[in-house]
Amino acid sequence: MKKYNIAVVGATGMVGGSFLKVLSEKNLPINKLYCFASAKSEGKIVTCMDREIKVEKLCKENIVNKQIDYALFSAGGKISKEFAPIFAEIGAVVIDNSSCWRMDESVPLVVPQVNPDKAFANYGIIANPNCSTIQCMAPLFVLDKLFGLTSVDFVTFQAVSGSGMKGVRDLELTSQGENPEFYPHSIYNNCLPQIDEFLENGFTKEEMKMVNESRKILGLKDLKVSATCVRVPVANSHSIAVCATFKEKVDENKARQEMEKFEGIIVLDQPKNSVYPLATIATDTDEVYVGRIRKDLYDDHRLHFFCVADNIRKGAATNAIEILELFIK
Repeated sequence: MKKYNIAVVGATGMVGGSFLKVLSEKNLPINKLYCFASAKSEGKIVTCMDREIKVEKLCKENIVNKQIDYALFSAGGKISKEFAPIFAEIGAVVIDNSSCWRMDESVPLVVPQVNPDKAFANYGIIANPNCSTIQCMAPLFVLDKLFGLTSVDFVTFQAVSGSGMKGVRDLELTSQGENPEFYPHSIYNNCLPQIDEFLENGFTKEEMKMVNESRKILGLKDLKVSATCVRVPVANSHSIAVCATFKEKVDENKARQEMEKFEGIIVLDQPKNSVYPLATIATDTDEVYVGRIRKDLYDDHRLHFFCVADNIRKGAATNAIEILELFIK
């Protein structure tokens, strides 16, 4: 079996660490594994697949002297903008977790269960979608094929790990009565209806990511999308309430049956027995959990459901590595 040279950029961050963990679990055919991070992390030792790897400083000189097949990026948009093209120039395929390339028309935005073929139409860079967008795509893809999706409204309940280590630290600080260092208000015992900056249209950047990325991934350029994104005092795993409208009348039993069959979706939908998706169930797993599936009270073309997924794994690292697996397979 052919083995591949893989680079992980941002290896000491939260998602970078998850890259290494998921790579170890999947035991992919890796020859050499290079780990890059900022200068302050240079020389640190990380582990993956029973290997100890010394972290290298991310700079052009440390890239161009290597043969790299694929590079997994989670180091922020500014770093991706500068360094992803350098990796692409030496022949690597970059799978980038930042928002930098997502809406570039020449860069595919991929959820492997939904639009895998798009990954192969790349020019050296593939974008990994936003964490909250990723987990909604498979259920909506199934429902679109059944009933013809025309609009969708999201209300998200996003864990602090979505903000990285700064968000996790703020929850720890404010739970002890200290002032927040990252969020504008205490996240402990609180819900913040703001994720990222507000735009002139009254929506935040996070909300507009869900709008634009959903259209691109599903291939529905005229899809009507709205979102309200809320940060909640949960350590890990995002929960999202979804209301979708369709061309045809919905059949909730058919919707449930087809989602149960679909790879990567686990249906937990026995509300009378208190069985439904929870953050504690999703954490440290790679599936999307769907439940509370029900028709709208007033419009038989609308369906409601609740979905939960681990935002660091399925919403970032695992989705990127599943893209990598498309090529290895």
